[in-house]
Amino acid sequence: MYVMRPMFKKCGRGVLFSPYDHFTYDTIELGDYVAIGPGASFIAQESSITIGNKVMFARNVTIYGGNHNTSVIGKCMYDVHEKRPEDDVSVVIEDDVWVGTGVIILKGVRVGRGSIIAAGTVVNRDVPPYSIVGGVPAKLIKMRWSKEEILKHEELLYSEENRIDLH
Repeated sequence: MYVMRPMFKKCGRGVLFSPYDHFTYDTIELGDYVAIGPGASFIAQESSITIGNKVMFARNVTIYGGNHNTSVIGKCMYDVHEKRPEDDVSVVIEDDVWVGTGVIILKGVRVGRGSIIAAGTVVNRDVPPYSIVGGVPAKLIKMRWSKEEILKHEELLYSEENRIDLH
């Protein structure tokens, strides 16, 4: 693991991962204290994956920052090598997120700060901050806390200029 850390585009302090996981290292930025469970596959060939601080990934989590171009008439998809801008879109996972076992996060998704993604979920759209989502596709189960509790949590952890705006 320690030998592979410099292969990432950015790798913060206290990052844990298995050297047997699959990463497109040069397109992935990891914040501080990120824990990635065994069996991870984080792939972004022509886009990027950005992961904030203090993010936890359970086992067998998959993140894809891209897709195949399926729009070409007269060619098998296997033979299409040209990409459109919408085929590869970056994934951003903000701070303080917990991603459960077997979750799949697809291209173009932003997972908001403080969110929880239930095991087995397929995330194909943005996840609001401090929400709990689950299912295929992901749906809001509930908010993690009330608005007042979120504001208090933010006040305790973040400087005023780094707090999220809930208005």
